[in-house]
Amino acid sequence: MSELSKNKIKWIQSLRQKKHRDEEGLFILEGEKMVLEALEQRPDLIHTVVALSNYSHRLLGADTDIITATDDQLAQVSELHTPNKLLAVLNKPESGRFVEKGLRLVLCDVQDPGNLGTILRTADWFGLTEVICSRNTVDCFNEKALQSSMGSILRVNVHYTDLKSFLVNRTDTIFAADMVGENIYTASNLREGYLLMGNEGKGIPSDLDGFIHRRISIPKFGSAESLNVGVATGVILSEFARRMSGH
Repeated sequence: MSELSKNKIKWIQSLRQKKHRDEEGLFILEGEKMVLEALEQRPDLIHTVVALSNYSHRLLGADTDIITATDDQLAQVSELHTPNKLLAVLNKPESGRFVEKGLRLVLCDVQDPGNLGTILRTADWFGLTEVICSRNTVDCFNEKALQSSMGSILRVNVHYTDLKSFLVNRTDTIFAADMVGENIYTASNLREGYLLMGNEGKGIPSDLDGFIHRRISIPKFGSAESLNVGVATGVILSEFARRMSGH
């Protein structure tokens, strides 16, 4: 074990900026639950673990170097209101090739990191392993997105790509969430393919209209103008999962 130096503090602080995360291919994961999950499920991604001095003895069996820190030092590198016991720097996972089967989620210009994290967590809950994002979608390694994902970033592959170039080559059905689409609860033949969700305020841009095969909607029973994109994604994925599982 070693102690957290001033240079290490500056280095970790620099990774709060997307520019530096992209340059180094690294990101920060905070909190006891998520760091322990990463150590157990994706030890191959672990670069550095920082632990409070009075906690580090619990990690003696971990196959990685542990850096110990004081409460004040951990507060300097943490973005949590109440810094936790553990922080880890991880290598970004390789996104690999696109999966060509099952239900895959496509996000167009989702801007709020909390929404993105919630969507990743929801996708993970329903067994999706693939989320494709437009280049203008918020960074999935943003601290707020990671906290909202509750560790799902370790299990869900996230790709950033040009959606036009991606969608033009798809042969499976492309579904799109749309306020005026088919009622999802009465629509027939909901099956594997791509589910396209749009921006929080603008929805799906018109230049993607030509790629959409079917538009689906969540029926409205009350007076709210719209649903949060994270909530809407959860409702739609739930119905797809129910249909595809035969229940």
